[in-house]
Amino acid sequence: MTQSGAQRSEGLLAPVPDEDGAPFFAYAARGELRVQTCSGCGEPRFPPRPCCPHCQSFESEWIRTGGRGRIWSYVVPHPPLLPAYAAQAPYNVILVELVDAPRIRLVGNLVTAADAALDSVDPARIRINAPVRAVFHRPADEITVVRWVLERP
Repeated sequence: MTQSGAQRSEGLLAPVPDEDGAPFFAYAARGELRVQTCSGCGEPRFPPRPCCPHCQSFESEWIRTGGRGRIWSYVVPHPPLLPAYAAQAPYNVILVELVDAPRIRLVGNLVTAADAALDSVDPARIRINAPVRAVFHRPADEITVVRWVLERP
């Protein structure tokens, strides 16, 4: 979905969308979490790609999800880290299984609000299966990324 990461103004790595993944970020900029879905068999797929791995159709559409999921897995990275990330440690990286498409898992950060720091949630509060919802973080005219907040803080 991305090529090599670019630097954000806040020093964090930013996604560099490829042709297949660009719609994901365009929808995120509008505050919508959409998943590429095969027009032939109806299977959602992520990361986005030109051909359906289930029926080999090249036809697809971007279906809006409810933006809700459950924490499937997580890590709390430890040094050595890139400088901008080390300044926010300890922070988390979570893998979210979407409620609308359980085979789809998205990587992001669990935060207290869309524009909160990566370390805004104490790692001790993170639980597998905790319900989360998508929020959208867009630093100063840059690519919008999906982050996650707890449904019940």
